[in-house]
Amino acid sequence: MAFGSNIRTFFQGSWHEGNTPILGAADHGAWQGTMVFDGARAFEGVTPDLDRHCQRLIRSAEEMGLAPIVTAGEIEQIALDGVALYPPGTPLYIRPMMWSCDARPNLITPDPDSTAFALCLEDMPLAQPTGISLTVSPYLRPHPLAALTESKCAAHYANNGRILREANARGFDNALSLDHEGNVAETASTNVFMVRDGVVLTPVANGTFLNGITRQRCIALLRADG
Repeated sequence: MAFGSNIRTFFQGSWHEGNTPILGAADHGAWQGTMVFDGARAFEGVTPDLDRHCQRLIRSAEEMGLAPIVTAGEIEQIALDGVALYPPGTPLYIRPMMWSCDARPNLITPDPDSTAFALCLEDMPLAQPTGISLTVSPYLRPHPLAALTESKCAAHYANNGRILREANARGFDNALSLDHEGNVAETASTNVFMVRDGVVLTPVANGTFLNGITRQRCIALLRADG
């Protein structure tokens, strides 16, 4: 079941209406978790940092051992072509994805020549800034030597889901997760900033969490503002 509505999917060279099936039951990506993706936004006629999101997908795929079959520039153009199919200003979530269909003989390593690509657009309004309740999770972010922490891969989100379930069970909306040294890393779904005495603070990107593109944009804007 999709979260958004009015879905369009680019797969195998063309656009399809709706939540198009893209994975087979025996596809390597389905049972070995090699799916990588990225998430950009279109709203009010703009697509902030879309080029950087497409570039990160390429890096994530390569870190997973995949061989991208499209370039970052091609992904960006596909996304823009898809956005143009909607009424101007429609709030869209832009999700390009890559995964492996086959494995090498060891069954675990993806066959890079089997890499597949799809891009999904969903009509999904931005969440309103109403505030949330936070706790501190007992579950940690993975060490860079134990997981592909620089890759935006679907497999990481099992731990994020565990963090959220535990926090929700205690009556909180979300939770701060710590790294292996006890430093605040991020929440289960976002990077984090804090304001103290007029100073904006954010955890140092130490490889245990994704150094988000929106996080980097916020830091640049804050520095430019003095």
